[in-house]
Amino acid sequence: MVQITVHLSGFTPRRLAPAEQAQLLDHGLGITNVVARATARADELSAEEYREGGRILTAKVERLRPRWLAVVGITAYRTAFGDRRARIGPQERTVGGARVWALPNPSGLNAHWTATTMAEEYARLRAAVEESSG
Repeated sequence: MVQITVHLSGFTPRRLAPAEQAQLLDHGLGITNVVARATARADELSAEEYREGGRILTAKVERLRPRWLAVVGITAYRTAFGDRRARIGPQERTVGGARVWALPNPSGLNAHWTATTMAEEYARLRAAVEESSG
């Protein structure tokens, strides 16, 4: 569902197939994981795995210097960066110098977000990025 959400939000001109992930760079987007271990469900990851992933991601952001960091999944963001009160949307803090936005996870298990409402939130991020670019 992430490909359709990214497309519906206006980040890409068409829905990209998973095999086309590298083309996201052509649109100024990069994707990485907070935790680099595949699981069927997010609750299979420990809080320490998320915190360590947050430290690794911070170092990566410091090295690559993106202007924005979008973290998909509010629980992942809260745990990785120790911000229990975070909500979906822009965050007050920066990570490695990048502005931060927490996005809903497009997992099918995230039933209270539809493709449309997720795309709307992703589009809010896109608008903020465009506005900050001048």
